[in-house]
Amino acid sequence: MVGENGALAGVTLPAGAQLVRTSSVWAVAEAVGQAMATQGAVCVFGDPGRGKTVAVRMALSEVPPGWKVTWVPVPVRPSVAGMRRAVFDALALAGRFPHTSALADAAVTEALGEARVLVVDEAQRLPVQCLEYLQILWDHPGTRITLVLVGAGSERALSRLPQLASRIGAWQEVPRLTGAEVATVVTGFHPLWRTLPAPDLTWIDRSCAHGTLCTWAALTAHLQNALLTAADASVDRALLRRLFKRVAPPL
Repeated sequence: MVGENGALAGVTLPAGAQLVRTSSVWAVAEAVGQAMATQGAVCVFGDPGRGKTVAVRMALSEVPPGWKVTWVPVPVRPSVAGMRRAVFDALALAGRFPHTSALADAAVTEALGEARVLVVDEAQRLPVQCLEYLQILWDHPGTRITLVLVGAGSERALSRLPQLASRIGAWQEVPRLTGAEVATVVTGFHPLWRTLPAPDLTWIDRSCAHGTLCTWAALTAHLQNALLTAADASVDRALLRRLFKRVAPPL
């Protein structure tokens, strides 16, 4: 696992934290790289908070020369018209949005004629018609797209469109951190955790984080704040138990 310092577009970290290339990041990078080699499609799925979006952003932080990466946000109320506009805007095309769908599609397909990874995050929110629109763009003879669909439940959304699901080249799940990974990942993520022995990190994960990267990040931010606001604060289990209640809703 190799730490990656610095900011990554679209990723917010607690102060002093750095990204860590977990086994899941490597797996996502491999799946996306293989898809780029064939202009294929990938579905990256897994429960919320596991780091799917971060893994994809890390995988695409460096792409081969000649490739571009475009992230397409899913509209609030997804529709084909909304997705058409979302793709047009994400491509940052010059001029106003065309007044007809035919002109908009022509502008989009022309822009997609160069090698590009098209990433759709929160893909689980897309209805069948929007998925069909993305498939049409992908299938167009003039486009050169690698399609990456990301989201918790995106694999179930794709099951509603078998003709697209059958052509997904890789179904890449991002699982929870395993118990064996936790200590290495979180101590690489932030120096605060390097002050705790491995058994305490295991206890934190079993009691609160449950292998979920977003929970570890939230807990890191709360712990930083607690240490900054109370001069006599120390990282002990009493403090951590109080912080657990801030990052996990009551059951």
